[in-house]
Amino acid sequence: MKRRDFILKTAASGMALSAFGLYGFRNKTDVADKHLFFKLSLAEWSFHKALFDKKMDNLDFAAKAKSLGFEGLEYVNTFFKDKAKDKNYLKELNSRAAGEGLKNVLIMIDGEGNLAETNNKLRLRGIENHHKWVDAAHFLGCHAIRVNLRGGKEKEEALKTSIDSLNRLSDYAKGSNISILVENHGGFSSDGDWMTRVFSQVKNENTGTLPDFGNFCITRGKDHQCAEEYDRYKGMRQLLKFAKAVSAKSHVFDVKGNEREIDYYRIMKMVKEVGYKGFVGVEFEGNEVPEEKGVELTRDLLIKVGKQLS
Repeated sequence: MKRRDFILKTAASGMALSAFGLYGFRNKTDVADKHLFFKLSLAEWSFHKALFDKKMDNLDFAAKAKSLGFEGLEYVNTFFKDKAKDKNYLKELNSRAAGEGLKNVLIMIDGEGNLAETNNKLRLRGIENHHKWVDAAHFLGCHAIRVNLRGGKEKEEALKTSIDSLNRLSDYAKGSNISILVENHGGFSSDGDWMTRVFSQVKNENTGTLPDFGNFCITRGKDHQCAEEYDRYKGMRQLLKFAKAVSAKSHVFDVKGNEREIDYYRIMKMVKEVGYKGFVGVEFEGNEVPEEKGVELTRDLLIKVGKQLS
């Protein structure tokens, strides 16, 4: 072998070994690992600062996710609010995802009406507002939309209205093979006991939960600090019984790359124990590091824990 070829080959091998040692996979765009019991998707909210600041566009989401090695895309309707019925725009989203070899997983829906609302007229309007997002999710090849059970002020009344709303919306979504998922997202939905009662009574199989590692604050005080918080690990265990998606929330990391507030190993062990094998969505929401770095840290932590559990 010529000296020049030997040097190039040796350098390439060293780089490959370095990348494998750092990330646990061959390169930044090769997260998929046959030894993991789950697949990795990226929640678009991880880049909400860049998106709101116009430093990133919704149409760029697929390319960004691919550059970070993800397999699936979890959209947020906030970033294409007026495009739910725009077939040309949705075709372009499909084209961008397909071009990167990625799977459209779900759309997170906000701002379309409160599904636990006691005012029946407002609640029914909210349900109807979600129809276009069911249709958009179907067009994009997603398996679900994520909705919120908000608007209820009294626990028992909110239970009844939430069950009715989920039954009505999932009835509409049946023909599109779209599931209606509820995330623990504040209020009664962050109460695992209350959510268990809801999902023990909804009638359709295309309903379920999207348990989020971090959203267990039931009420907040005037200073926006959590005034009443549900036990994170109890809540995750309860919600995982009905899970059709999982959201790996993260905020802060220590020097070893572990989330300082959330025991990822403990939660992912629960995820595995219920037999879940679908996408786990990375949703970084911290402020101590830039968004992309936070996504990388969360991704790498999930990979590390996933391998420990395999």
